Amino acid sequence: MSVNLTGKVALVTGASRGIGYFTALELAKAGAHVVACARTVGGLEDLDDAIKAIGGSATLVPFDLADMNAIDALGASIFERWGKLDILVANAGVLGVISPIGHIEAKVFEKVMTINVTATWRLIRSVDPLLTRSEAGRAVILSSAAAHRCRPFWGAYSASKAAVEALARTWAGETQSTPLRVTSVDPGATRTAMRAQAVPGEDPETLPHPSEVAKAMMPLLAPDYTETGKLFIVRENKLVGYQMPG
Repeated sequence: MSVNLTGKVALVTGASRGIGYFTALELAKAGAHVVACARTVGGLEDLDDAIKAIGGSATLVPFDLADMNAIDALGASIFERWGKLDILVANAGVLGVISPIGHIEAKVFEKVMTINVTATWRLIRSVDPLLTRSEAGRAVILSSAAAHRCRPFWGAYSASKAAVEALARTWAGETQSTPLRVTSVDPGATRTAMRAQAVPGEDPETLPHPSEVAKAMMPLLAPDYTETGKLFIVRENKLVGYQMPG
């Protein structure tokens, strides 16, 4: 089923490649104006060309998510231009290193937390007032199975994604009585640069393409989507709730 997002404004982080790139493209295909954020200017320009080729429109915002003042300014700029935001896809993230916890350098651990956790919180803080101005605000926060599996050597990334899910669940609870719907997404192993960094010996052709993940997420961004505070597992095409240990 196609999603109609005509007239909507959608913000996507990490939009220069991978899941973020193809999600931005899908949003544009559905009629949304895409505010595309990433560090890589060339990747954003490639995205802009692809969006224009399908008759869509985008605003490119090149910046590093470690720049917290830029995140604050982004929300202010969106308000000045559109007065609201309809869709947030918080996709950007970094892996850090695959290493025993005791061997991770402090600067590496701190970068993972800064980009994956602090920047996500700052982004939520910046755009929450804008999303609640929308008649059907939708937020997707990219997570990972690493948040739950806590496999050896994945400590920094696992901890960061567990924290991101905690933020998303809390935000969903706080906005339960508003039209805003918040969903965490576990994309599963996907043919991305991050996956290649994590598992360098893996054949990428055995993994789903990021465009498949982007298409699977689109129903979560539709105006008629009603669930909030849950986790969508892309590989299983399933929405699940959270349970306390027992």
